[in-house]
Amino acid sequence: MAIQKHPIKEAERYLENAKQILSEKAEKDGDYYTDPKYVKMAGNTAWNGVLVALDAATDVRKNLKKGQRPDFKDYQNAVAKKDRKMNFPLLGAYESLHKALGYDGNPNYKIVRASLEQGKMIIDWAAKHYKE
Repeated sequence: MAIQKHPIKEAERYLENAKQILSEKAEKDGDYYTDPKYVKMAGNTAWNGVLVALDAATDVRKNLKKGQRPDFKDYQNAVAKKDRKMNFPLLGAYESLHKALGYDGNPNYKIVRASLEQGKMIIDWAAKHYKE
């Protein structure tokens, strides 16, 4: 039987793993990472952590039909019901972590750092709205 982990702690662990990937595997040359592979890995890892936190803080998955996957709009709507001010940070995290880092592997160190901060902001928000 699998051990259930606290979802917010799990989300934070994902974010730490993303940082670890960058610090241990990704090489920097000035203000840029030299291999987009590790930026993509870190971006996807961090975004998955954000999704774990959002799943814990919202009812997105409960409202889906069996076998259906949530899409970003589902998360936006669920977050807006709780706190409309979080829509811009959520969109920022989606655009930066999921797209710019996860898909494109944007090598700019400042963008990577800001993206991880956006992810942390969403996880912190989810922690405040999580009910066990």
